[in-house]
Amino acid sequence: MEQPTADRSGPGTATAKTAGPGEPVSAAERAGPAGRLGDFGIDTTARTTGQAIRDYFRGLRAGELGSLPALLGLAALFVLFTLLDSGGTFPSLLNLANLLQQGAGPTIIAMGLVFVLLTGEIDLSAGTASGLAASLMALHLAREGNLLGSMGVTVFVIFVLAVAAAVALALLLRVWFGAVLSAVALALILIGFPPNPWLEMLLALCVGTVIGCLTGFLVAKIGMPSFVVTLALFITWQGVILQLIGEGGTLGLRDPVLNAVANGNLPTLGSWLLFVVAAGGYAVVLLNRQFSRLRKGLVAQPTGLVLLKIGAVVLLAAVATYLLTLDRSPGVIQISGVPYVVPIVLVLLVAGTYLLDRTRFGRHVYAVGGNREAARRAGIDVTRIRASVFVIASTFAAIGAIVYSSKVGSVSPSAGGGNTLLFAVGAAVIGGTSLFGGRGRVSNAVIGGAVLATVQNGLGLLKQPAAVVFVVTGLVLLLAAAVDVLSRRRSAVAGR
Repeated sequence: MEQPTADRSGPGTATAKTAGPGEPVSAAERAGPAGRLGDFGIDTTARTTGQAIRDYFRGLRAGELGSLPALLGLAALFVLFTLLDSGGTFPSLLNLANLLQQGAGPTIIAMGLVFVLLTGEIDLSAGTASGLAASLMALHLAREGNLLGSMGVTVFVIFVLAVAAAVALALLLRVWFGAVLSAVALALILIGFPPNPWLEMLLALCVGTVIGCLTGFLVAKIGMPSFVVTLALFITWQGVILQLIGEGGTLGLRDPVLNAVANGNLPTLGSWLLFVVAAGGYAVVLLNRQFSRLRKGLVAQPTGLVLLKIGAVVLLAAVATYLLTLDRSPGVIQISGVPYVVPIVLVLLVAGTYLLDRTRFGRHVYAVGGNREAARRAGIDVTRIRASVFVIASTFAAIGAIVYSSKVGSVSPSAGGGNTLLFAVGAAVIGGTSLFGGRGRVSNAVIGGAVLATVQNGLGLLKQPAAVVFVVTGLVLLLAAAVDVLSRRRSAVAGR
């Protein structure tokens, strides 16, 4: 009588297979059900600490580097700039807090770009899309809410039609959150509202979503290459910004609420409450996941290692919170507390990580990036997924625009152009997100953003010219791209 064996042709699948006459019978088959369970032991048993450590280094040798190169580079940069800065300005609390505030805007844009890169696409228009969102926010605020008078009838009508088209296209693509936010933008524009910082920020965010709907439709539905589409839109949005602001013009953001987004700080009590919520939430999530996997008999990290990871994160967060609650400018004016940009980035990081790691949408994004045709055959709506990531990226870009415009205190015709886009893409790649799709996390953008912000900040304090800053930044990005290519090549070799 033929005995069934397990055919492990794919991850997590097992299909019946019979051994024909004269075919060898595996040891698992001879051992019966218990042996077959042992054959799948990697999916049903926990690992020891030694096994977990060996698996980690085995993964490194196979090219699964993740964010390790960026983290090592960040640590090396901190040490280097601290040693080179004889005045001690770089490691000062005032400068480190300022570094967080300076790098937050491009980092947020990079967090949105991670979604696009995961699908193997690119969005070169994210920078000027953020600039357009910022310019509309500033224009509405500076002109007392009179967009019609500021734009002129022709431009205003075209703008309204574009927003209405975005609503229709989002509905066609079934990107529901894009349709809702685009509809909110249309309502805000048509109904009108007096200058209000919260509504201004909402308008900017919704305009970012509108841009994402238009971009996603052209790439995902029409089938145009993302490089060509987003390059064309990069130029287009730059022209629209010039039309709205005027060459050589600048729109100020003279509002205390908008100014505080990137320049304000939480009070001491609020800073420690943020620590409790963030560190406590991190611990609860990791422990819940750990014990849930153990209860279900799934492979899990050693509990001791999980507790060690939680302890390290909580300790670092506690030290950072304590230092940031000290007076960073004694004798001049009291500046203390965790900057507002920290909870903003944390909320976006948690939301983006949850979306990618814990939802069906996130699994579909990785599937499309790994193999688009296989994802389509598996029943995934590839068009909808590809369109959605552009909507997410442009929405994040608008949030980043609010932050960096708040830091500068104004919006100029060059908003979002040049450096903003390059540093945002660079942050995602330097942090470990692959340009080839299918590999990366939102946290990669945060780590990469910290690296680039440190490079700019440190070289600036060393009074290096802009030429040196550009050269060093470009070389760092080139090194990150080379690491990505080599690690993927090594992974391919190890997987054979």
